[in-house]
Amino acid sequence: MTAIPALSTRSLKAGPALRFLSLALMGSAIMAASAQVSLPMWPVPATLQTLAALLIGALAGPRLGAAAIALYLAEGALGLPVFAHGTGGPAVLMGPTAGFLLGFLLSAAIAGRATGGALRQATTLTLAHLAVFVPGVLWLSTFVGMEKAWMAGFVLFIPGTLVKTALAFVTLRALRRI
Repeated sequence: MTAIPALSTRSLKAGPALRFLSLALMGSAIMAASAQVSLPMWPVPATLQTLAALLIGALAGPRLGAAAIALYLAEGALGLPVFAHGTGGPAVLMGPTAGFLLGFLLSAAIAGRATGGALRQATTLTLAHLAVFVPGVLWLSTFVGMEKAWMAGFVLFIPGTLVKTALAFVTLRALRRI
């Protein structure tokens, strides 16, 4: 009779770690896909990335949501064409949109706290969306000045921000009912 090998502590811990990594990879793939849906604006394109970051964070939680965005940023830093317009590499992380890319990390971490009632969820998602603009506008201002950064990096995005935040809220509420 053959003995069944005992499960080691290491093999028991590999399951949750593998699941976490798999979900983070899925989140980073969603971010990469959402970056390719864009309106060519200068210096910052309008993409679906903020919507994706909100939903990834809200659905996955702050830790996994931030891990997915961090993985996405690492993939881009390594040169994979995951950023808007199929770009990648360290130069993008030094360019005018770098602050917005970092803002996605903050956004997912904040959106991961979108729990509770409808008002709390809506408020959290709004704050999470606005968190993209803080490092984004500040970084962009080093390239074009604060006045232009404010207009081109925030004011022009207000209508889309309202629509994408509302869409994230409705989607989150619908998915949580399932």
